[in-house]
Amino acid sequence: MPRPLLALDAPSMYFRAFFGVPDTVTAPDGTPVNAVRGFLDMVSTLIKTRRPDRVVSALDYDWRPAWRVELVPSYKTHRVADPAENEEEVPDFLSPQVPILIDVLAAAGIPSIGAAGFEADDVLGTLAAVSDPPVEVVTGDRDLFQLITDDVKVLYVGRGVSKLEVMDDAAVRSRYGVPAAAYADFAVLRGDPSDGLPGVAGVGEKTAARLLTAYGDLQSLLAAAHEQAPGLRAKLLAAADYLAVAPQVVAVSRTVDLPEYDAGLPREPAEPDRLAMLAERWGLKSPVDRLLSVMATR
Repeated sequence: MPRPLLALDAPSMYFRAFFGVPDTVTAPDGTPVNAVRGFLDMVSTLIKTRRPDRVVSALDYDWRPAWRVELVPSYKTHRVADPAENEEEVPDFLSPQVPILIDVLAAAGIPSIGAAGFEADDVLGTLAAVSDPPVEVVTGDRDLFQLITDDVKVLYVGRGVSKLEVMDDAAVRSRYGVPAAAYADFAVLRGDPSDGLPGVAGVGEKTAARLLTAYGDLQSLLAAAHEQAPGLRAKLLAAADYLAVAPQVVAVSRTVDLPEYDAGLPREPAEPDRLAMLAERWGLKSPVDRLLSVMATR
């Protein structure tokens, strides 16, 4: 059986690592490295249990793309720290750890890639579309359930890697009452406060699932809005402007222009001397050793 490509949603994972590992975990010079340590341990566990032959880490080069904000101005507004600079609100001790993490991954032989004007989600969507199957997308973001196909699974780590959930089409249907292919439309109708998407007022998960089961997709539902009960019809009409643009915001891009990268997971580190130096400098010898061990024996 072919081994999978492990496509890592780095921002989703390092945020969870930061909050899951005490910030008392520091380098010899006192720099917090809790997110780096937690991330590396997550990757080690995933390599050990999923046995991939390829690993790529996807980055946010633009966490809140202007083209999405233009369509839905509320998109991620509540997470903006500096409106003038469109900067995301990130814990002070987390931001400096991201370059350290990227350096360590690169020295180990795991590439981190992004694309100007796009989020990590879009990088992951493109990786899922262009990579040889199977593909396993690691994330704590439910929006990526829309990527699930016969060849693509989502390893959902919303509750941590120890409680990882393997999401395929059957799992999405069981949990939400819609197929994975309809999950984006489902999210548009239901809304998502974490992304600043209002949804349709009064339409929750059960109603969204019922409507999509009946009509198949959002476009067909809206074409039949006149058939709905007066209350629901009024809600859909009131949200008409939002519904006209939200699908473009929620849809993950599958056609991002990615830089060149080598996804092949080596059995030995790409830059052993540099990796050893980084492990020493940042006090990461234990997590780096664990990573190298699973890379060598996968």
